[in-house]
Amino acid sequence: MATKSFVDVDADSHFPLQNLPYGVFRIPNCAAEPRPGVAIGGLVLDLSVVASHGLFDGPILSNSDCFQQTSLNKFVGMGRPAWKEARATIQKLLSCDEPTLRDNSSLREKALLPMDSVEMVLPIVIGDYTDFYSSFYHAKNCGLMFRPDNPIPPNWFQLPIAYHGRASSVVISGSDIIRPKGQSHPVGKSPPHFGPTQKLDFELEMAAVVGPGNEPGKPMDVNEAENHIFGLVLMNDWSARDIQFWECMPLGPFLGKNFGTTISPWIVTLEALEEFACDAPNQDPRPLPYLTEKKSKNYDISLEVAIKPAGEEQSSVVTRSNLKHLYWTFSQQLAHHTINGCNLRPGDLLGTGTISGPVPESLGCLLELTLNGQKPISLNNNSTRKFLEDGDEVVFTGFGKGNGYKIGFGTCSGKVVPALP
Repeated sequence: MATKSFVDVDADSHFPLQNLPYGVFRIPNCAAEPRPGVAIGGLVLDLSVVASHGLFDGPILSNSDCFQQTSLNKFVGMGRPAWKEARATIQKLLSCDEPTLRDNSSLREKALLPMDSVEMVLPIVIGDYTDFYSSFYHAKNCGLMFRPDNPIPPNWFQLPIAYHGRASSVVISGSDIIRPKGQSHPVGKSPPHFGPTQKLDFELEMAAVVGPGNEPGKPMDVNEAENHIFGLVLMNDWSARDIQFWECMPLGPFLGKNFGTTISPWIVTLEALEEFACDAPNQDPRPLPYLTEKKSKNYDISLEVAIKPAGEEQSSVVTRSNLKHLYWTFSQQLAHHTINGCNLRPGDLLGTGTISGPVPESLGCLLELTLNGQKPISLNNNSTRKFLEDGDEVVFTGFGKGNGYKIGFGTCSGKVVPALP
């Protein structure tokens, strides 16, 4: 594999030749439809141009229109052989010793666009979205706050807990999040309070983008599930804690969670992340056979959350965590999701749940960081936060650090705007 591109890639860039994440973009004020692209340094490689010039000449992609689509669903559904063929072609075209793009200024001008000149849109059409609860530290911390005598119920160690979310409210990074309204817990014998949430929170998550699905009634084998994962994105599953707490007994999250979920625009493939694979935590008790992996792995991906208040130029990092802290792996999540015969489809999104670490500086949401508002955190501008305020911009970043380069996800950001009248 080539390790250097003819494109000038800054050492701090998340998008070197070793990464090549996929997204979908459009040109502002242009009638052309959105199309797939790959990030390289500060540029976007337009895959529709590459395809229309016949440069995908392998046996799987040579006659495919997957890169002429307005989403990546067709491509991600083609499976790993197509993904590997595309990656090899793109790496070759962008490598420093390949003249096809490097020496053709006209083609290069059409195919390589400045990233700041395009608008990123959702890279996939998300048919279904599921949110898991796979971090031991997050489950333990929340349990200690609300169920101190039994912080983690026994079933949590037997299966990846999850609930179905709302795919229609998944938005691309940079989208505003309107403060939601709803009911919250009554005081004394008063009726429930109704109004804008007073406990708006972020949740530091990542999510898997499903590639080829499975037929109804045919579960995925846990040791083959990785072949059904195209890649990962950063995800902020915004939460209205006061609304959530009032509604979640006995059934679970609803209005406190379904108003907005933000994902990063670039999908980083598992092949690009393979060098950051690491052992998953030991699971005790041993999972049931359908969840027992021959090799149980996570990924060593550093994660960070910053808050930038309205009118401020400087943001404050409020937590640093790592994807490797997940207790239940992505493969186990897919295997459990399908064990009852549920069919997944290309473009489905599976969130990890909040990713918290073992130390106070690695907690993945304000609920944990502030002990449900009892212990405010300080920001750089001398203000404090119990929960998010209107005008706050929340920015997630994530990357793995290689030998002289980073493989990252860019950013996943959203700004809180006031509730509608």
